[in-house]
Amino acid sequence: MRLLVTGATGQVGWELARSLMPLGEVVALDRATCDLSDPQAAAAVVAGYAPDVIVNAAAYTAVDKAESEPELAHRINAEAVGALADTAREIGALLVHYSTDYVFDGSKNTPYTESDATAPLNVYGASKLAGEQAIAASGCDYLILRTTWVYAARGHNFVATMLRLFAEREALRVVGDQHGAPTWARNIADATGDLICWAQRALDAGDPVQRTFNLSAAGDTTWHGFAEEIRHLAAHRWPDHPWAVRQIDPIPTRDYPTPAARPHNSRLDGTLLAEETRIVMPHWREALLRCLEDRPAP
Repeated sequence: MRLLVTGATGQVGWELARSLMPLGEVVALDRATCDLSDPQAAAAVVAGYAPDVIVNAAAYTAVDKAESEPELAHRINAEAVGALADTAREIGALLVHYSTDYVFDGSKNTPYTESDATAPLNVYGASKLAGEQAIAASGCDYLILRTTWVYAARGHNFVATMLRLFAEREALRVVGDQHGAPTWARNIADATGDLICWAQRALDAGDPVQRTFNLSAAGDTTWHGFAEEIRHLAAHRWPDHPWAVRQIDPIPTRDYPTPAARPHNSRLDGTLLAEETRIVMPHWREALLRCLEDRPAP
């Protein structure tokens, strides 16, 4: 099959090129070749390749900046996604799209299931929810995969930021009352390959595929707990590195104000994914260890 990936230079997009290679021909497009800020042009580029599977790893992800750029966030995360979904329907392709825990408000005390009511707190979350709704309205075959707190061995992310700060500062203050599951981009990409195979079997049997799944690491922690684990593993991974950090203090969200409100509970329940597809995501600590093993020395 021919698989087309948008957002090829992003954290998940970069990993997808490797994970999807065993499934067939992979066409990887970056922003220069497929810019979702021009929805119709992007959809035309995708249609020109006539893929069997479209994996949309491109998105507007600047959560705080979205508060001052709502039109651009909506154009990329909703309008362009709708255009890709319409294209998928027209050419008979499966659309795989990544969404976020930010479609929820975080007020629930337990992990969110796929059927829980959505109520985004910020512009970014609202734009991602609008993208989900556009896909569902298009009538195409699709997999919407909601994930949380994505990081990778490359690019700008929480892990990279912490490693830099650990070498620069003796003391850090990190939010300790937001709960979620740090999710390694490689695990997302690997699971995506498995899910495409699962969906293809259903399509070959004549069954439509129009499903939303939670796709995040097992277990949960806080941003503070995540930072502490990064420090612990980094100290063992690179014992000779001149780390400066001596303490990491937890702080409440109110002490770290941001333009965009964040949900206090970003935990996603992976039960449906495991029951229907037999895909179980690794625990976040195990994944973080493997990611750090894959990084060069800081």
